Amino acid sequence: MLALVFSCGSCGAPGVPGPHPELLLFNGRVYVQDDSQRIVEAIAIQAGRVLAIGTDEEILALAVEKTQRVDLEGRPVYPGFADAHAHLVGLGSALEGLDLVGTASFAEVIERSRARHALLPTGEWMFGRGWDQNDWRDQSFPTHHALSAAFPQRPVVLVRIDGHALVANLAAMHAAGVTRATPDPEGGRIEHDADGALTGVFIDRAEDLIWNAAPGMSLVAIERAIGVATTAFHAQGITAVHDAGIDPSALAILESMATEGRLRLRLHEMLDGSNDEFLQRRFASGPQSDIGGTGTLAVRAVKLYADGALGSRGAALLEEYSDDHGNLGLLLTSAEDMQRIVHEAVTAGFQVATHAIGDRGNRLTLDVYEQVVRARANGTAAIPDLRLRIEHAQVVHADDFQRFAELGVIPAMQAQHQTSDMPWAEDRLGPERVLGAYAWRSFRAAGCIIPGGSDAPVEQLDVVAQFLAAVARATPAGQPIGGWYPEQKLSRQEALNMLTIWPAFAAFREQDLGRLLPGFRADLVIFSDDLMTVPIDQIMQCQPTMTIFGGEVVWLAQQP
Repeated sequence: MLALVFSCGSCGAPGVPGPHPELLLFNGRVYVQDDSQRIVEAIAIQAGRVLAIGTDEEILALAVEKTQRVDLEGRPVYPGFADAHAHLVGLGSALEGLDLVGTASFAEVIERSRARHALLPTGEWMFGRGWDQNDWRDQSFPTHHALSAAFPQRPVVLVRIDGHALVANLAAMHAAGVTRATPDPEGGRIEHDADGALTGVFIDRAEDLIWNAAPGMSLVAIERAIGVATTAFHAQGITAVHDAGIDPSALAILESMATEGRLRLRLHEMLDGSNDEFLQRRFASGPQSDIGGTGTLAVRAVKLYADGALGSRGAALLEEYSDDHGNLGLLLTSAEDMQRIVHEAVTAGFQVATHAIGDRGNRLTLDVYEQVVRARANGTAAIPDLRLRIEHAQVVHADDFQRFAELGVIPAMQAQHQTSDMPWAEDRLGPERVLGAYAWRSFRAAGCIIPGGSDAPVEQLDVVAQFLAAVARATPAGQPIGGWYPEQKLSRQEALNMLTIWPAFAAFREQDLGRLLPGFRADLVIFSDDLMTVPIDQIMQCQPTMTIFGGEVVWLAQQP
């Protein structure tokens, strides 16, 4: 790694005039990701784009005195990775705030909360995220009683890892005006105990009862979260992010950053589809593919929710949960509302990406999409290039896989959801229905591409763990041996496609992102070892060592 640092020199040197590279990398394995799946030795970069690729001899011959050179020492280079489903501000906030991931009990949740409480001013609300009752010995939802006893004055809101449930203490519920008589909102559920008293748990749309009373993030906090998240993405070799649900305040900050040249990610923004006034305003102005002119910010998609999450039993199923009889999950958007919004979005030129996890949620979304696609086809056999997406597509009925391909609907899936959910997913679904869960190979057999992502902060941001989950159906610890339903594994080339060319297509960026071809953006990541060739049990040893964005080094691994 020292050779990389010293031979790179000042990678921010002034541009080299003429057709000569400002930066070149040689003596490596550069995965071009073109149709022939070429691997070349060297790559030259000029003005933020790839100038040339080829042999060491060919590329070194382009250098002039001021060209910066990086000897890769045989290391692999991949196109900058894309996270096709993440939450930019949510990730930054989670990294800065109260982290409850990995807690083994609700008692541990409270202990971590005490440490955070000691740092906060009196009267300020406390927020945390990451608990998962499926990781606890007692896998039932928590109740507020211990939380309320620990924090009788301060409102506390602790969000489940998937964001689809929260537990609030009495102070927060009182601030929100929620009582045992408050009815369940459409698409949500307020949990009660056997006596009808509030447990403090709010699921899906019921969460809004608490959030509507809670103070929002300040603009300063939002921009700080964006910066924290950007650094975290760069450390994973991620240079492009599909941001799944942005609100007006955060978008305004991103627009300013893009216009001022301060963004260091390629962002494909999805508008928060629950804010109708926001949508109508953006629909009127139309989609924007390059705000600021630097290729960093596109606003041309809308994020909707069909249903909830499997872990909180809010995913909408065609038949009842195997471990919760009578429960079919929750539909968060009615068919009528979804039909209206999808029609308006597509008419205005916007892509639609709908969260759907259960087989009923997926079918509802496909049904709505089919009506729109057929209407747009206008009686012809041609399918319009709408690139409609379903985010997660975790549980799909056997009859519906082919429908994705026939309609041109893109399943955007996150491989780590499979490894996180596999300890309990079959309990929720039963032995037959689980065969359609996290079914990557079934989608590929139908002819679908699968843009990959993390869903961070729902999952840990770990691109290598994501790659391993895709090819091995196993955790970073290698469990289970042989993989969970291994017939659904992807090849390594497909796993690399999930991180590069498939997200580029899903974001309408296949002409400048996802490949290392002349004219493409010079976004790339150098790794310590080759994900494509090391033995499966050594994949987790592969780590990013340098991330380059627009031809500039934006992240460098610390020296051992």
